[in-house]
Amino acid sequence: MVSSPAPLPNSSAAPLSLRYMRISRHRRLAWIASAIGCGLSVLGLVLCWLNPAIASPLKPGLDFTGGTQIQLERRCQAGCGDLSVTELQKRLAGLSLPAEPGEVSPNLSSASVQVLDGGRSLLLRLPALSADQSTGLIDGIAPVTGELKTSGTSINTIGPTLGSRLLRGSVISLLVSFAAIAVYISFMYNGVFAFLALLCLAHDVLITCGVFAWLGLLQGVEVDSLFAVSLITVAGYSVTDTVVIYDRIREQRKLLADLPLIDQVDVAVDATLTRSLYTSLTTLLPLFGLLLFGGSSLFWFAVALIVGIAVGSWSSIGLAPTLLPVLSRR
Repeated sequence: MVSSPAPLPNSSAAPLSLRYMRISRHRRLAWIASAIGCGLSVLGLVLCWLNPAIASPLKPGLDFTGGTQIQLERRCQAGCGDLSVTELQKRLAGLSLPAEPGEVSPNLSSASVQVLDGGRSLLLRLPALSADQSTGLIDGIAPVTGELKTSGTSINTIGPTLGSRLLRGSVISLLVSFAAIAVYISFMYNGVFAFLALLCLAHDVLITCGVFAWLGLLQGVEVDSLFAVSLITVAGYSVTDTVVIYDRIREQRKLLADLPLIDQVDVAVDATLTRSLYTSLTTLLPLFGLLLFGGSSLFWFAVALIVGIAVGSWSSIGLAPTLLPVLSRR
């Protein structure tokens, strides 16, 4: 008689633990990592709120608070000389701009100054100024900045009413997207799946906001309407990645009905792991290009997307699948 060959490690006779990555074995480490990230994020948001100079969970930008933003370009032949931000802020604080009828002269002591492109460009964030006040301010700082290019001057003013509307609209759009995602997943799967999807969304948004809370405390980074757009984009990407794993889990529950749910989840995660990593990597590559070459106006937008997509990939692989067997039993 001819003896039959021994079963290969990848055949159906091989134990499940030898053929698949067991994400469930490391679920406690995944939960601890997510808990640490969420705890640090909440701490940053609270410290921002308690900071008198910010007084909100995130440092709001001009889009939400209202005010005037002036971008100036210096006229440099070979190279621009050094420009001290502190000296320029002192110059702004000492300026006395003409007051509008019935109003007081604007206080420029809290003006935000950024030096960009090696000193060639300046970005000033100020209280709301009229056209005459903006012109007077540019003339007043000329002794410090040197000659400026007229064609490189940009002045944008947003009123406080419009800023509050933008903030309210951003919050409402984020909440509506969360609700629509919950309804969709509840209809396609069940309430446990929807709850975990919303939990992952909250996890991703919280950590992304926490990173920017710490950046606002340490670097003075402000959030604007593009940041709200990045949060909605992150929510959409995160739920897409989570739904792919959900679909695979649903398939494995039919194919491996004789196995416990925790093993079915391990098989599903292993089957989608490579696809999820490749998708995240190909999404992050153009974002890094935007980060490096997109200019100052898109820099923090790219940072928010990179952080959110990286965290969203993590929650879809390490958080939602590992919590599913626990919640399903209960």
